[in-house]
Amino acid sequence: MAWIWLEAALPLGIIAGMLCVMGNAQYFIHKVYHGRPKHIGNDMWDVAMERRDKKLFENLSSSD
Repeated sequence: MAWIWLEAALPLGIIAGMLCVMGNAQYFIHKVYHGRPKHIGNDMWDVAMERRDKKLFENLSSSD
């Protein structure tokens, strides 16, 4: 009677483990594809600053 909690804990552990595996898979696939971790909470301002920085670095590297 004392092992009844295991019947519920085992499936919950499997579900939690699979959620962790899926989240890590998304993280690593994005990191491999883009070369850096995903920026969480990326709004329009962040996108504009990334474009500006990319343009500045391109201009800086082409002027050398």
